[in-house]
Amino acid sequence: MALTKTIKIDGIDTTFKASAAVPRMYRIRFGRDIYRDLNQLEKAVDESNEEASGLDTFSLELFENIAFIMARHADPENVPNDPDEWLDQYNTFSIYQVLPEIIELWGLNVKTDVESKKTSQS
Repeated sequence: MALTKTIKIDGIDTTFKASAAVPRMYRIRFGRDIYRDLNQLEKAVDESNEEASGLDTFSLELFENIAFIMARHADPENVPNDPDEWLDQYNTFSIYQVLPEIIELWGLNVKTDVESKKTSQS
């Protein structure tokens, strides 16, 4: 069961979707493991603060790619197929605002999946 969450980013309502398809979509598109990347980003944001960001450009790119995949998954008809084109609609896209929301959404999706497996095996 997929979960969605709408977040207002720079005044624009943006919907993100988490489902079992996201890791595959991310791997096919970017050749990376979304679980590792989310874990790395969560640690990097926890160790940094918004005023004196210590995040490197690679971490920011990981974040943008994850956000893009989840937004495109939620609304493939209106989200462009190019991450740069999608990001271009925003004046600001704060990792400190959006990443915690995405992590929460992803966590709820994984929790729901684990609970479903537990109840189906009973």
